[in-house]
Amino acid sequence: MTRKWVLNASPTILLAKISLIDLVVSELCSTVIIPSGVVQEIKAGPANDPAKIWLAQTGKKWITEMTHIEPTVAAWDLGLGENQVLSWCYQHHDYEAIIDDGAARKCALSLGIPVQGTLGVILLAKKEQHIDQIKPFIEKLLINDFRIAPQILTTALEWANEN
Repeated sequence: MTRKWVLNASPTILLAKISLIDLVVSELCSTVIIPSGVVQEIKAGPANDPAKIWLAQTGKKWITEMTHIEPTVAAWDLGLGENQVLSWCYQHHDYEAIIDDGAARKCALSLGIPVQGTLGVILLAKKEQHIDQIKPFIEKLLINDFRIAPQILTTALEWANEN
Protein backbone atom coordinates (compact mmCIF):
# COMPACT_ATOMS: atom_id res chain seq x y z
CA MET A 1 0.00 0.00 0.00
CA THR A 2 1.48 3.32 -1.05
CA ARG A 3 -1.42 5.72 -0.56
CA LYS A 4 -0.38 9.13 0.70
CA TRP A 5 -3.14 11.29 2.12
CA VAL A 6 -3.42 14.87 3.34
CA LEU A 7 -6.35 15.19 5.73
CA ASN A 8 -8.55 18.24 6.00
CA ALA A 9 -10.43 19.21 9.18
CA SER A 10 -13.91 17.90 8.35
CA PRO A 11 -12.84 14.34 7.45
CA THR A 12 -10.48 14.22 10.43
CA ILE A 13 -13.23 15.38 12.80
CA LEU A 14 -15.84 13.04 11.35
CA LEU A 15 -13.57 10.00 11.16
CA ALA A 16 -12.56 10.57 14.79
CA LYS A 17 -16.21 10.92 15.87
CA ILE A 18 -17.12 7.59 14.24
CA SER A 19 -13.99 5.86 15.58
CA LEU A 20 -12.33 5.25 12.20
CA ILE A 21 -9.41 7.69 12.35
CA ASP A 22 -6.94 5.12 13.69
CA LEU A 23 -7.91 2.68 10.94
CA VAL A 24 -7.27 5.38 8.36
CA VAL A 25 -3.77 6.17 9.57
CA SER A 26 -2.76 2.57 10.25
CA GLU A 27 -4.44 0.52 7.52
CA LEU A 28 -5.72 2.58 4.60
CA CYS A 29 -2.69 4.67 3.71
CA SER A 30 1.06 4.54 4.12
CA THR A 31 1.63 8.24 4.82
CA VAL A 32 -0.58 10.87 6.44
CA ILE A 33 -0.07 14.61 6.53
CA ILE A 34 -2.20 16.90 8.69
CA PRO A 35 -1.23 20.51 7.93
CA SER A 36 -0.87 22.94 10.83
CA GLY A 37 -3.77 25.05 9.54
CA VAL A 38 -6.06 22.02 9.76
CA VAL A 39 -4.88 21.49 13.33
CA GLN A 40 -5.68 25.14 14.14
CA GLU A 41 -9.22 24.68 12.86
CA ILE A 42 -9.72 21.49 14.88
CA LYS A 43 -8.23 23.01 18.05
CA ALA A 44 -10.78 25.82 17.83
CA GLY A 45 -13.52 23.25 18.45
CA PRO A 46 -14.92 21.99 21.74
CA ALA A 47 -12.55 20.51 24.32
CA ASN A 48 -14.26 17.11 24.16
CA ASP A 49 -14.02 16.80 20.37
CA PRO A 50 -12.58 13.35 19.56
CA ALA A 51 -10.38 14.77 16.76
CA LYS A 52 -8.94 17.40 19.09
CA ILE A 53 -8.15 14.73 21.68
CA TRP A 54 -6.71 12.40 19.03
CA LEU A 55 -4.46 15.15 17.64
CA ALA A 56 -3.11 15.90 21.11
CA GLN A 57 -2.23 12.24 21.56
CA THR A 58 -1.79 9.72 18.74
CA GLY A 59 -2.37 12.13 15.86
CA LYS A 60 0.37 14.61 16.71
CA LYS A 61 2.98 12.59 14.84
CA TRP A 62 1.24 13.40 11.52
CA ILE A 63 1.10 17.17 12.02
CA THR A 64 3.19 19.09 9.48
CA GLU A 65 3.97 22.79 9.86
CA MET A 66 3.05 24.72 6.72
CA THR A 67 3.44 28.36 5.83
CA HIS A 68 3.43 28.48 2.01
CA ILE A 69 0.14 28.59 0.11
CA GLU A 70 0.31 28.05 -3.64
CA PRO A 71 -1.00 31.17 -5.44
CA THR A 72 -3.17 29.05 -7.73
CA VAL A 73 -4.83 27.54 -4.66
CA ALA A 74 -5.07 30.87 -2.79
CA ALA A 75 -6.99 32.34 -5.74
CA TRP A 76 -9.93 30.10 -4.81
CA ASP A 77 -10.40 31.95 -1.49
CA LEU A 78 -10.77 28.81 0.62
CA GLY A 79 -10.14 28.40 4.33
CA LEU A 80 -6.66 27.99 5.80
CA GLY A 81 -6.96 24.22 6.19
CA GLU A 82 -8.21 23.67 2.65
CA ASN A 83 -5.50 25.98 1.29
CA GLN A 84 -2.79 24.03 3.07
CA VAL A 85 -4.16 20.60 2.15
CA LEU A 86 -4.42 21.51 -1.53
CA SER A 87 -1.08 23.37 -1.56
CA TRP A 88 0.66 20.29 -0.15
CA CYS A 89 -0.94 18.06 -2.78
CA TYR A 90 -0.15 20.55 -5.53
CA GLN A 91 3.53 20.53 -4.51
CA HIS A 92 3.66 16.76 -3.89
CA HIS A 93 1.91 15.04 -6.80
CA ASP A 94 1.87 11.62 -5.15
CA TYR A 95 -0.54 12.78 -2.41
CA GLU A 96 -4.32 12.73 -2.41
CA ALA A 97 -6.50 15.31 -0.64
CA ILE A 98 -9.06 13.95 1.80
CA ILE A 99 -11.53 16.78 1.80
CA ASP A 100 -15.33 17.20 1.94
CA ASP A 101 -15.78 20.92 1.19
CA GLY A 102 -17.43 21.38 -2.21
CA ALA A 103 -15.46 24.46 -3.30
CA ALA A 104 -12.18 22.84 -2.24
CA ARG A 105 -13.05 19.69 -4.19
CA LYS A 106 -13.74 21.81 -7.30
CA CYS A 107 -10.40 23.55 -6.82
CA ALA A 108 -8.63 20.19 -6.47
CA LEU A 109 -10.23 18.80 -9.59
CA SER A 110 -9.38 21.92 -11.59
CA LEU A 111 -5.73 21.59 -10.54
CA GLY A 112 -5.54 17.85 -11.18
CA ILE A 113 -5.24 16.99 -7.49
CA PRO A 114 -6.70 13.59 -6.61
CA VAL A 115 -9.42 13.93 -4.00
CA GLN A 116 -11.82 11.85 -2.00
CA GLY A 117 -14.06 12.58 0.92
CA THR A 118 -15.09 10.97 4.17
CA LEU A 119 -17.61 8.69 2.49
CA GLY A 120 -14.98 7.55 -0.03
CA VAL A 121 -12.66 6.63 2.83
CA ILE A 122 -15.40 4.55 4.45
CA LEU A 123 -16.16 2.82 1.13
CA LEU A 124 -12.47 2.02 0.72
CA ALA A 125 -12.38 0.53 4.22
CA LYS A 126 -15.27 -1.74 3.24
CA LYS A 127 -13.75 -2.63 -0.14
CA GLU A 128 -10.50 -3.65 1.54
CA GLN A 129 -12.43 -5.58 4.22
CA HIS A 130 -11.32 -3.50 7.18
CA ILE A 131 -14.98 -3.03 8.11
CA ASP A 132 -17.93 -5.35 7.47
CA GLN A 133 -20.58 -2.71 6.84
CA ILE A 134 -20.71 0.97 5.97
CA LYS A 135 -24.27 1.59 7.16
CA PRO A 136 -23.46 1.90 10.90
CA PHE A 137 -20.73 4.44 10.09
CA ILE A 138 -23.01 6.39 7.76
CA GLU A 139 -25.65 6.52 10.50
CA LYS A 140 -23.03 7.89 12.91
CA LEU A 141 -21.97 10.46 10.30
CA LEU A 142 -25.54 11.65 9.87
CA ILE A 143 -25.97 11.99 13.65
CA ASN A 144 -22.83 14.17 13.58
CA ASP A 145 -24.27 16.61 11.01
CA PHE A 146 -22.61 15.11 7.93
CA ARG A 147 -24.27 16.79 4.96
CA ILE A 148 -24.57 14.71 1.83
CA ALA A 149 -27.14 14.28 -0.91
CA PRO A 150 -29.53 11.37 -0.27
CA GLN A 151 -28.80 10.05 -3.79
CA ILE A 152 -25.12 9.70 -2.96
CA LEU A 153 -25.91 7.80 0.24
CA THR A 154 -28.26 5.51 -1.64
CA THR A 155 -25.61 4.83 -4.28
CA ALA A 156 -22.99 4.11 -1.60
CA LEU A 157 -25.29 1.68 0.20
CA GLU A 158 -26.14 -0.04 -3.10
CA TRP A 159 -22.42 -0.38 -3.94
CA ALA A 160 -21.84 -1.95 -0.52
CA ASN A 161 -24.87 -4.27 -0.98
CA GLU A 162 -26.47 -2.74 2.11
CA ASN A 163 -29.59 -1.12 0.66
